[in-house]
Amino acid sequence: MTHGLSRVALTAALFASVALPAAAEEVFNRIAAFPVATNLPADKDKLSTTSAEIITASEDGNTLIYSDSPLGGIGFIDITDAKAPKAAGVLMMDGEPTSVSVAGGKVLVGVNTSESFTNPSGKLAIVDIAGKTVEGTCDIGGQPDSLAVAKDGSFVAIAIENERDEDVNDGALPQMPAGDLVIISLKDGIADCGTMKRVALTGLAEVAPEDPEPEFVSVNSLGEIAVTLQENNHIAIVDGKTGEVKSHFSAGTVDLTGIDTKSDGALKFTGTKDGVPREPDAVKWLDDNRLVIANEGDWNGGSRGFTIFDKTGKVAYESGASLEMAIAQIGHFPDKRARSKGVEPEGLEAATFGDQNYFFVLAERSSIAAVYKDTGAEPELTQLLPSGVSPEGAVAIPSRNLLVTANEVDLGEDGGARSHVMLYELAEGTRAYPMIQSAMVDGAPIGWGALSGLVGDAEKAGTLYAVNDSFYAMQPTIFTIDATQKPAVITTALPITRGGAAAQKLDLEGITLDGKGGFWLASEGDAAKLVGHGLYNVDAKGEIKAEIGLPVELLAGQTRFGLEGITSVGTGDDMTLWMAVQRGWGDDEKGSVKLLSYNPKSKEWGAVRYPLEAAGEGWVGLSEITAHGDYVYIVERDNQIGDNAKLKKLYRVAIADLKPAKIGEELPTVAKEEVHDFIPDLKAATNGYVVDKLEGFAFDASGKAFAVTDNDGVDDSSGETLFWEVNLQGTN
Repeated sequence: MTHGLSRVALTAALFASVALPAAAEEVFNRIAAFPVATNLPADKDKLSTTSAEIITASEDGNTLIYSDSPLGGIGFIDITDAKAPKAAGVLMMDGEPTSVSVAGGKVLVGVNTSESFTNPSGKLAIVDIAGKTVEGTCDIGGQPDSLAVAKDGSFVAIAIENERDEDVNDGALPQMPAGDLVIISLKDGIADCGTMKRVALTGLAEVAPEDPEPEFVSVNSLGEIAVTLQENNHIAIVDGKTGEVKSHFSAGTVDLTGIDTKSDGALKFTGTKDGVPREPDAVKWLDDNRLVIANEGDWNGGSRGFTIFDKTGKVAYESGASLEMAIAQIGHFPDKRARSKGVEPEGLEAATFGDQNYFFVLAERSSIAAVYKDTGAEPELTQLLPSGVSPEGAVAIPSRNLLVTANEVDLGEDGGARSHVMLYELAEGTRAYPMIQSAMVDGAPIGWGALSGLVGDAEKAGTLYAVNDSFYAMQPTIFTIDATQKPAVITTALPITRGGAAAQKLDLEGITLDGKGGFWLASEGDAAKLVGHGLYNVDAKGEIKAEIGLPVELLAGQTRFGLEGITSVGTGDDMTLWMAVQRGWGDDEKGSVKLLSYNPKSKEWGAVRYPLEAAGEGWVGLSEITAHGDYVYIVERDNQIGDNAKLKKLYRVAIADLKPAKIGEELPTVAKEEVHDFIPDLKAATNGYVVDKLEGFAFDASGKAFAVTDNDGVDDSSGETLFWEVNLQGTN
């Protein structure tokens, strides 16, 4: 089958949610988000780095257990009420836990105790789940990476990676000592250390055969162990009872087309890469004959997708670039990783819910869990679920209709999102995510992300326009959004040009109509990057026709927190543009910011003062301004995320009270009225954590209000973009 046909199938699947079927369907939706820092011991600083990496569940499905390498322990979460997970403590492991797997009432933990890359060591710890106590350990003679328990509970397989030092010889293989596979017998979840078998995996791979680096293991119902040798680009099938290598084969290479290969501040899915080694990370058996691998790459490869093999090594299905394209459609493509390994599929899970077989592909760099129905032939992509930042592991709990992802990145020290465990439930309903996605044009997705300003079309209800910010510095764009569909659809992308080429030195944060078929755009400046604060008038073709810098008197107190929104009041020669400045500048009174005015006809500038709410943690500023009826509506927010977010609100100021004074004169302070609190919306949208950057708000031609969040181009961000109709009262 060709990749082209695959794209058609994927697009059809993603857009299937636009027209709901007559019969109810079962879909996965997120029901809870658990911040791992909630589990920090009392003696640890609240900003201590913590991480959920590999995750498993007790046999009754009521307790989650995850490995936390930075903390040096394993964490427990009580999910008796899956919609309200509770911290259940941590158990320190005297080393670096790398993987966990449940056997009966025990959880087996691989613990890395290595002194160095050249002197690796590790142990298998047996932990009683109920008592949260270590009941015993086995010395496994090397650095464990992954472990899996046989389906009948008779043994545990452990991949001993003995990973290489990437700072030595540019990370090239070989780097001794070699890794291997360890098999230990189990009884009632207790490991019998004396039964340990060491399975040599040397001499198998074409790449550095003397230095295998086993990465991930999975066991089928026949007791056969599939083990990936990631850097060696190889897969081995081992008899779990005897330790015999039954077969092995190269993971092979993939030719990729329609991918973005340049980390250049633009999304262009027109590139190719030939002969890319798959270099698989996770592996999961789909049945006793077929297995799926996640082709993350680590050394020279990474083919951005997944592959299904039978156990003889025959390719049953290759995803190619199809998953990455689908992820790009929902705005989660990580441009900073474009020249490397793209979305980086890393983790996998497979399970049967009812009579339907599923597998789940975790795309680390795009923070997505892709849901596939396993048909036995070509798999069907049914959903792309929003995860936390960098999903590493997942566990399915079919008895409770649950899927759980563990997301490893903790950005707490930088004021960002913490590591999270996300819970999803399979139930009848509609897909909550994505809330906005792009169309396919000429076989490629419209690339988008970092949406900031928003404005409604003057005549067509349900049509809005958005701009992206400086994250896409080489591709400033005006997007047309059809909000009559669910999810909303980005139907076209209009490049913003200067002299026919993509305009540079722009940080677009606001957009409004110019009344002549074009737009006025507000750009936030940053003197350190030689980006000026200013206004830009573009025509219907996206060409810049006028550039207006801020007056010298105003720039004397400038900071990089400049124009965050623009709107127009009046028409023709009477049109006045109003801009919201994000934060106070040098000449502003504490606790206030400016609303700037500019008359394109007279070229006169003015301003009023806008009073800000008091900040809790972080800062408070403005994100958007839009005129509707007798008022301008202003988004005021803090820069906090998750439970720390306290202020994401909509205020309005009567247009009649907007009486600007000249720049440099005493500015009048306007009165504001609270209209709407966005935090309940942000919490309820997808049951994730509250995101910080609510940056776009607008009314369409019928008076409906819409809001959108900025996903920061999927850079130190989960990549989620929330777009929804805001339920306002009394705004007409």
